[in-house]
Amino acid sequence: MKKLLILFTALALSSTAFSQEHKDMKKGMKMGQKMNMKKDHIMMMNGKMQIMKNGKTMSMDKDMILSNGTMVMTNGIMKTKSGKTMTMKEGDVVYMNGKMGKMKM
Repeated sequence: MKKLLILFTALALSSTAFSQEHKDMKKGMKMGQKMNMKKDHIMMMNGKMQIMKNGKTMSMDKDMILSNGTMVMTNGIMKTKSGKTMTMKEGDVVYMNGKMGKMKM
């Protein structure tokens, strides 16, 4: 009888743990999809600057000034409104509001 009670308790605890892991994983997938697919952004991919606009990716053919005053150039150099200069690396992303991030592979 004790073995049956221990088996039932172990089964109940393990099923609870698996169901929580599944919910978290599902939530993470939705958030990742929203961030990567919905937001327009500029990214460095395969050594070239690319723009994602309305879900379509195209080559960046001219310099752009973003809504916060940051300038992004076709060679991957970013200049903020305050004058700070950065060079984008492979996988770097700049959203149209000027915030930076990393592309999820």
